[in-house]
Amino acid sequence: MADEQDRRDDQQDPIRARALGSAPVPLSVLDLATVGSGVTAAEALRTTTELARLTERRGFHRFWVAEHHSMPGVASTSPAVILAHLAAHTERIRLGSGGVMLPNHAPLVIAEQFGTLEALAPGRVDLGLGRALGTDGATAAALRRTDRLREGADDFPQQLAELTRFLDDDFPDGHRYARIHAVPGPVQGTVPGGVQSADRPSIWLLGSSGFSARLAGMLGLPFSFAHHFSAANTVPALDLYRETFRPSAALDRPYASIGVSAFAAEDEKEAHRQVLTGALAMIRLRTGRPGLVPTPEEAEAYEFNEIERDFINSWLANVEYGTPDQVREGLDGLIKRTGVDEIKITANAHGREARLRSYELIADAYDLPTAQTEA
Repeated sequence: MADEQDRRDDQQDPIRARALGSAPVPLSVLDLATVGSGVTAAEALRTTTELARLTERRGFHRFWVAEHHSMPGVASTSPAVILAHLAAHTERIRLGSGGVMLPNHAPLVIAEQFGTLEALAPGRVDLGLGRALGTDGATAAALRRTDRLREGADDFPQQLAELTRFLDDDFPDGHRYARIHAVPGPVQGTVPGGVQSADRPSIWLLGSSGFSARLAGMLGLPFSFAHHFSAANTVPALDLYRETFRPSAALDRPYASIGVSAFAAEDEKEAHRQVLTGALAMIRLRTGRPGLVPTPEEAEAYEFNEIERDFINSWLANVEYGTPDQVREGLDGLIKRTGVDEIKITANAHGREARLRSYELIADAYDLPTAQTEA
């Protein structure tokens, strides 16, 4: 009965979570629906669905999907579409975007999409928002139908305020949007005979620098930092978030998470084989050659030049990989150094079986429950 009450309490708090097993903080997932060599997008998305169901059973708290564009190795271009599918195949785990790149979209559209998700999965939807491109400049220009990309990023606080008002349906009288309503949304509870849930998507700010950290702190919102690709900025950004935090209706004190690349296998050599595939894919992306995630055999056979070898060493230094005990030790140290309230684990590797197995092994390392049932 105590476990059932704990689960009810977790569901009532849309932001703060409870650590399970021997984990020092709650464990969550960030997934990119990675597409490997020889794998179709359909297969990659099925793996994402399997992963959501697996991590729900094992007690992971959230499952977030990212927004990236024009990258053959990443199928998560449309978070709202993927999340709607995941909502139909899960029951308890919180679902969210990690994140929606708000400058790519009209705030009203995002309010409608995530209001729809909230109606499909009441009380378990997170809306993580970023101000980055989520792609290259040309693709961002095509998405936004403008070449003035810097302007979109600079307008992020205004876009966020507009989105929040659409979600809350509280534009002041006289505002040009006062008669416009995001549906599904609160307006449905104000019309004759209308009934509307009190829940709405929880807004998070995401970032890889200090801008969103400061903004999240000033607005009293939860903050998630992209440690997995900006590790040098993690501690300064988290410090800035905590220093600038002001209590709000959403939070009375700071709540921060970080995205962490982590991969576990039965032995260290196999774990290295798997993470090397993601590292090679990142080299190709950053040198203008985006493609599918290579197989472990392809990554092992690749002849890295000196610059690429330096990149690999630097990249893997911020990936927690190895045996389950090694991964746990690395994650524990990272949690202690950063003082974060939650971690979101991402495993960018080629194979379906290896990725699913990695999350199982990490769950085992932290003594997470073998099954989670709806209370």
